[in-house]
Amino acid sequence: MDIRRVTDKTSVSPQITAQDLPAIKEAGFRAIICNRPDGEGADQPSFEEIEAAAQALDIKTAYVPVQTGMVQDADVAAFGAVLEDLPRPVLAYCRTGTRSATLWSFHESKKRPIPEILAATKAAGYDMNGVARRIANGGKTPTDTGDAKYDVVIVGGGAGGVAVAASLQARTSNLSIAIIDPADIHYYQPGWTMVGGGIFDATQTAKTMGSLIPRGVKWIQAAVAAFEPADNAVILDGCRVVKYDRLVVCPGLKLDWDAVEGLEETLGRNGVTSNYRYDLAPYTWQLVQELKEGRAIFTQPPMPIKCAGAPQKAMYLSGDAWFRNGRLKDIDIQFMNAGGVLFGVKDYVPALERYVDKYDATLNFFHNLTSVDGAAKTATFRIAKPDAEPENVTVDFDMLHVCPPQVAPDFIRVSPLADAAGWVDVDQATLRHASYDNIWSLGDVMNAPNAKTAAAARKQAPTVAENIVADISGRSPTAAYDGYGSCPLTVERGKIILAEFGYGGVLKPSFPAAMLDGTKPTRLAWFLKERMLPPIYWKAMLKGKEWMAKPEKLKVTAE
Repeated sequence: MDIRRVTDKTSVSPQITAQDLPAIKEAGFRAIICNRPDGEGADQPSFEEIEAAAQALDIKTAYVPVQTGMVQDADVAAFGAVLEDLPRPVLAYCRTGTRSATLWSFHESKKRPIPEILAATKAAGYDMNGVARRIANGGKTPTDTGDAKYDVVIVGGGAGGVAVAASLQARTSNLSIAIIDPADIHYYQPGWTMVGGGIFDATQTAKTMGSLIPRGVKWIQAAVAAFEPADNAVILDGCRVVKYDRLVVCPGLKLDWDAVEGLEETLGRNGVTSNYRYDLAPYTWQLVQELKEGRAIFTQPPMPIKCAGAPQKAMYLSGDAWFRNGRLKDIDIQFMNAGGVLFGVKDYVPALERYVDKYDATLNFFHNLTSVDGAAKTATFRIAKPDAEPENVTVDFDMLHVCPPQVAPDFIRVSPLADAAGWVDVDQATLRHASYDNIWSLGDVMNAPNAKTAAAARKQAPTVAENIVADISGRSPTAAYDGYGSCPLTVERGKIILAEFGYGGVLKPSFPAAMLDGTKPTRLAWFLKERMLPPIYWKAMLKGKEWMAKPEKLKVTAE
């Protein structure tokens, strides 16, 4: 917990947890304001969790959520209104405290001189010079000049962003490169399935962001508020401006927990879990171990989602655990899929269906989760089968594993870079933006029709790096991405079906069939997933070592 005093009556802090509330009470705070929208981060507790813990200690609460970097006049008015109503001293928090400090600065600008505001926030550890410029500029952020400029700016410090930076450095050492990402921790998200299956410890999937940023690359620890591609500018939280010659956009996607009514309030309790959140994956394994009988439901929302096989991986590993401990006969496994097929590439379906039979799981297609009542242990689904009237059905559960709906981040969806569906609009071969020649995108946020997996980003990063270097040299794109994605389907402990495919579902095996037939469960594929892929991720992909990921040459057809 990192409480930063701004005035005697107001302090701000980064994200707090329910466990911090007794110490906050002890420090004398009588009220808390949450300025962070629910569902913004994979390891973020919901406001309801904080509110419940605060109420138990007689601490007043208020929820004034602000999209990162998007402090609007209405947000400032709402913040001021709750300040007037709440007892002091008050603690406001968001992800880092920046939004809370910014809200306070705008609110106080009506009655305090700017130098006093800047001094108070600087003493608290927040640089509000960007706020001062915005106030002086009538609330608008100028983009004709920037606070910093780089040859290449990368938005997003996940798998794609760090890999692109490292691949660029491997090709040319004289570029000035910056990665913009507000997160302190970088997660190996493919490992969360293994955490939920009791194979990995959650701590194995997390490293500090600072330890992974390539040496010589500037890390700007801030959130992006907006893009001004006409001015080659990125607007940051706090209204700072970063200019670029070339831009790479790869911030990942947003887990839309709010899209399912009642879900956030019950996550992590009442038997409701998800391997899509770092802090919940261990709870999945806890539930699997504790469940002796009853119904276990596993959900999959409409596409697109990160790793389309992940929802059923959780089902298979859970079923395998119950099979091994002799409880499977007493557990009713239900797979609720909003889509109409078990897996999108038909070559892998027969082997998967054999495991569905082994675990006696019931497949329910066109079932989309719409609400959860954790206390009652019921889940409601909307059934929308082709050529049939939609209907709703409510099902009891003892364990519910949820894969949340997923969308592009808000700052992407409202930007000039997005297509009509909200994804970054790119050429699917070169990954160059469809409208802006000096912008590229990769990873989960762009609109190429490939599987959204870390393995896909591993292939995309060298393609983007190669084409940026070609562009700097005045050449046309030279590298092409073929849509490769990999989904290691953990069908039982010790065996995996290694699904590898490209655009159009074309199989793209990395190994000869005599060595590893990806359409069948093998121990070798499990060995790759458990022992080989994590070090390949940490020590090769994020270091610019393109093992089995060299970019393909772009085929140029004659006019």
